[in-house]
Amino acid sequence: MPKESFLVNRFKSIGFALRGAILLIKTEASIKIQVFITVIMTFAGFYFEISNTEWILQIFAIALVLGIEGMNTAVEKISDFVQPEFDSKIGFIKDISAGAVMLVSIAASIIGCIIYLPKIF
Repeated sequence: MPKESFLVNRFKSIGFALRGAILLIKTEASIKIQVFITVIMTFAGFYFEISNTEWILQIFAIALVLGIEGMNTAVEKISDFVQPEFDSKIGFIKDISAGAVMLVSIAASIIGCIIYLPKIF
């Protein structure tokens, strides 16, 4: 079987990644909420005419939250596959993964407050 070119493999990888992102958004309630917040914050950025630096920080914060949420979902799905029954060790792993989402969400919220509170008040 002939080996596919590097370029073909990259395009396939992009397709798999897009499919994964769409599956994540379609199937996970928490991501749906976070995407909704992303849309609101994007409109807020245009409304308040935030600076380029503020856009960079906002985009980075949003991407970090969404990315970690995706990893949390992957950890939960793998954990459930490996051990479908309740297991305190699996619960510990899932709690740590959820805690990571909480930490980046708090940081993103603080970034949002630093950017928007001075513009609102």
